[in-house]
Amino acid sequence: MLPNAVDPSKLIDGSSASRSTGTGEVQRSEAIDLTVAAIVTGVLPNGNLVIQGRQEVRVNFEKRELLIAGIVRPEDITRQNTVKHTQIAEARIAYGGKGQLTDVQQARYGQQLYDILWPF
Repeated sequence: MLPNAVDPSKLIDGSSASRSTGTGEVQRSEAIDLTVAAIVTGVLPNGNLVIQGRQEVRVNFEKRELLIAGIVRPEDITRQNTVKHTQIAEARIAYGGKGQLTDVQQARYGQQLYDILWPF
């Protein structure tokens, strides 16, 4: 059906390439040693307490946030009204942040989009 001069294997050609070069260095060291106040958000039928707490700290244009939630037995609460993190059942502890350092450690939006559309 096609003339002999047309090669069907050369009708469509598609290719892409992505290359990134650069150098950089980030040295980061963090240690969490703090006391977080939490509130009781519920009491379970067996008497255990559902707790939730949040603490936010800002340092050098960087916001650090610690979230904690879980279930505590009343008998694990000390006389000082504290509980160790190892005594929180179903503990959900999240630590993260936002700011200039966090932004620099991520690829720019254009590069992220390019990587999504052409992942190979």
